[in-house]
Amino acid sequence: MVPVLVFDIETIPDVPGLRRLHDLPADLSDDEVAELAFQQRRAQNGSDFLPLHLQRVVTISCALRARDAFKVWSLAAPEIGEGEIIQRFFDGIEKFTPQIVSWNGGGFDLPVLHYRGLIHGVVAPRYWDLGDGDYADSRDFKWNNYISRYHTRHLDLMDLLAMYQPRASAPLDDLAKLMGFPGKLGMDGGKVWQAWQEGKADEIRDYCETDVVNTYLVSTRFRLMRGEVSREEHLAELAFIKAELAKLDKPHWQEFLAAWPEVTA
Repeated sequence: MVPVLVFDIETIPDVPGLRRLHDLPADLSDDEVAELAFQQRRAQNGSDFLPLHLQRVVTISCALRARDAFKVWSLAAPEIGEGEIIQRFFDGIEKFTPQIVSWNGGGFDLPVLHYRGLIHGVVAPRYWDLGDGDYADSRDFKWNNYISRYHTRHLDLMDLLAMYQPRASAPLDDLAKLMGFPGKLGMDGGKVWQAWQEGKADEIRDYCETDVVNTYLVSTRFRLMRGEVSREEHLAELAFIKAELAKLDKPHWQEFLAAWPEVTA
């Protein structure tokens, strides 16, 4: 079984970067710097969503399914800095060469990691291998690599299910709940900056972790639809994931399981 690594990131405004780019006065608070950037974006296009290169990564959450194990963890600030968060994520790809799975990873998560990794001098040769690397199986990456939109070494479920049409995409939260999975619990991406300012880094991490498990659960249903597994194998996988989460004695997993009372097809 090829290891499967589901990932999701959470970001906040790059306040030091905004200060540098706009030569802002030192007496402006972080909140004021961010609000100024939001106002400028709203004036430009009606949205306060900042450009991807100005999104500072504070959490990368991962769910790894390999052999007989299922593990969920996060690389997160303030315990470690942004550069180390990104480097350790790509180090995992270097070590395990998994299939990586995301929800809108091609449209948001990976471009953010590209820009922010470039800023921090991150090294990720395996991830960037397009068939000309020094690895024994490098030639295989010419036909199936992490970069190409139409390859499955990175499976962006949202992009694929929408047939690569942004107007056809569906929210992960809606789709997960329609399938009987928990969906988002208590937070969404629009609340991350406020939570960070309030010192709630742990809540951001917990939210991101539940998002990657929702994505993994949706991916198991996709595998059923694609014919990779039988209905019985699909149900067995859901039961396995539920049992593994029950071993994690943390409030956000207890809440997650309470919102997912039955394993159904």
